[in-house]
Amino acid sequence: MTRPLRVIHCLRSPIGGLFRHVRDLIAGQVDRGIEVGLICDANTGGAAACAALEQLEPLCALGLLRVEMSRLPSLTDIAAYRIIKDHISDLEPEILQGHGAKGGAFARLCSGRNGPKAIYTPHGGSLHYSATSPVGAAFLGLERLLKRRTSGYVFVAEFERDAYRAKVGPVTCPQTIVHNGIADHELLPVALMPDAADFVFIGELRELKGVDLVIKGLAELNKKRPATAVLAGTGALEQDLRILAQTYGIEDQITFAGLQPARTAFAMGRVLILPSRAESFPYAVLEGMGAAKPIITTNVGGIPEMFGDQASSLLPPDDAAAVSAAMEQAITDGAALVSQAETLHARAGQLFSLDRMVQGVCEFYSAILQEKPHLAPSSLGASRAENSA
Repeated sequence: MTRPLRVIHCLRSPIGGLFRHVRDLIAGQVDRGIEVGLICDANTGGAAACAALEQLEPLCALGLLRVEMSRLPSLTDIAAYRIIKDHISDLEPEILQGHGAKGGAFARLCSGRNGPKAIYTPHGGSLHYSATSPVGAAFLGLERLLKRRTSGYVFVAEFERDAYRAKVGPVTCPQTIVHNGIADHELLPVALMPDAADFVFIGELRELKGVDLVIKGLAELNKKRPATAVLAGTGALEQDLRILAQTYGIEDQITFAGLQPARTAFAMGRVLILPSRAESFPYAVLEGMGAAKPIITTNVGGIPEMFGDQASSLLPPDDAAAVSAAMEQAITDGAALVSQAETLHARAGQLFSLDRMVQGVCEFYSAILQEKPHLAPSSLGASRAENSA
């Protein structure tokens, strides 16, 4: 009897949108009869990551391995590579899918001519860097070296595919675009708490997410009228952001709520504000669309693909004045945002379902294993494959 397809997912950080993507893929693939395993960093995410991985472990027939992985290249990568290589050799998967820069590097280094096929999904990762910086030049140079060990690419957005081409070079193996997706229960509106703030931010508290712009915008708005915000998330910049709020004298107008499930956080604020400086295809925006939240966000990454005809409302990145103006508009006349939320809610249900995402990735696996060099579009519309550039 033919054994089930075996797939191992490798990523560094078991938190955030990338981890959400992998968790959803694992659950959907297990439902389709695939045997799945997971490899991730041993030190990231704290108690929340441990709890999430504990829930995920029963689905991982091929095991759940945690091994030390640094964010940046390090000598510890050598030991991690050896552990991962031995682990994979014992399990003999057909597919090894790497997510993000570090997960993608390990997946491709541990593949081989007679080993598993290495599928790479950048999720932004190295593509957030510029080739003009020393770190960026190193990351993008490594990406070019790893191209020859890549059996296929699953990009989560057209933006990601185009950024890869521009920064790394042409793709010379099969590739497809499979947008992130959300489950049916995430397409239900969320009722507000009685004491909901005016704005809610969800995500890691890091520079890339533009959380400082929320604080600066709120400070400007409070010069004219009282307004409040909730910051739902954790991250390296939390203490700096608390100090920034104190500097502007608005610490009483901001609640640091810590890590919260998205739909719990949505109930904490009337308008979702996510002024990111860079993104791939962010779940926070997608989940906000599903929950019919009014959204203030920026024209970066795959967000214009999410918004479609509504993309003209997106703000320029790293523009504090634009963020402040949008926040004031939301407070004084939010009718346009509410109408937009209804349009985006319908779009999320039509185009960005979880089933489409899982099916699109699984169909790509099948095409890779059948060695089809040019892939036809998915029959479900979940993925769009294209010829090499």
